Amino acid sequence: MGYVIATANMKGGVGKTTITVNLATCLAKNHGKRVLVLDLDSQISATLSLMSPLDFAKRRKQSKTFRYLIDEVINPGSRGTLTIQDIIQSQVCNLPGLNLLPGDIDLYDEFVVSEMLHQQATALGEQDFETVWNRFERVLINNILKPVREEYDFILLDCAPGYNLLTRSALAASDFYILPAKPEPLSVVGIQLLERRIGQLKDSHEHEAKINIKMLGIVFSMSSTNLLNARYYKQVMHRVVEDFGVEKICKTQIPIDVNVAKAVDSFMPAVLNAPQSSGSKAFNQLAQELLLKL
Repeated sequence: MGYVIATANMKGGVGKTTITVNLATCLAKNHGKRVLVLDLDSQISATLSLMSPLDFAKRRKQSKTFRYLIDEVINPGSRGTLTIQDIIQSQVCNLPGLNLLPGDIDLYDEFVVSEMLHQQATALGEQDFETVWNRFERVLINNILKPVREEYDFILLDCAPGYNLLTRSALAASDFYILPAKPEPLSVVGIQLLERRIGQLKDSHEHEAKINIKMLGIVFSMSSTNLLNARYYKQVMHRVVEDFGVEKICKTQIPIDVNVAKAVDSFMPAVLNAPQSSGSKAFNQLAQELLLKL
């Protein structure tokens, strides 16, 4: 069984998706790993980094997105007989070993989930609704991935900003998490908030099941030479080192590189679209560094 790794930060715009899809591509392309990317953000940035909008629209029309699997959990048997294997897109970007479980612009309705769990709690005579909710978020993504978990060396979960049901469930299902960040104060606040939330997540589930997720590393992205010398950058780094220790900060930093931005227009990760660019070289180094950490 391989590793399940979530990419998360409470703050948006810190490079979560870019790191997820390029890291996944490097693991498949350069290290021969079997990798699955699961897009858990309704902005579907990870999905559109690996397939065109036209291909996504076709798959959505066929119900071949993550939304179908969630609907099956909430209302079993309501939408047919597709399995997770039917929905996974294999060899995205024509790269053997790189697979995608496409996201959806409309993933789930929190009210519908609450109503379903309330009915379950009533039927079971469960007085503590929080226990029922915690149990659901702990097993939701874990159970969806269970049929394919042993088929992959890595399953990378691209989480939405903030702390919604799918992010909590992703963290509960993961062995590790990567924390992308920018070298600026607000990004550090996002790191601290997520750490606090993960602590609360572990505490709230402790009486029923232990959640063993660990931080794999903090990855600073979109840093430039000028920024590296800036006083506030040094202050930010000092705060992060004080809070988490230098060993938690990845040595590899992802530089500003226009090729990374341009790659999005090709619906392909930068490491495939512009393999010799500075950004691509950094992603390759990051993959090697994280493999050594593991």
